[in-house]
Amino acid sequence: MTIKTKPVVKVTTGAKSPIFDAVHETASDLHAMGFIDQRKMREFDLLCQAPIPDYDSGKIRALRDRLKLSQAVLASALNTCLSTVRQREIGDKQPSGPSQKLLNLLERKGLEALI
Repeated sequence: MTIKTKPVVKVTTGAKSPIFDAVHETASDLHAMGFIDQRKMREFDLLCQAPIPDYDSGKIRALRDRLKLSQAVLASALNTCLSTVRQREIGDKQPSGPSQKLLNLLERKGLEALI
């Protein structure tokens, strides 16, 4: 009896702990052997990721400055209004979960990832 295996793709999870790394590696191996489907593997990917950092006013401003973006361009990339970006940069408003995720993506991958 032979077991068909799929090519193994190692994903760096940036996991929360070594335990999550071990769980993710085991799930990847089970996925490669066909015991876990793609949908379930994506769930493991999400569970094992490191948490998204909080973005305060200083961090948002520093990110925008580093990428050399105007407030208007950042607002457009985040699909929000200019006044929201202004309020976040002065600390009147905090970004919500989806906005934090987009800011993290912008920080890690750059503007091209959002366009």
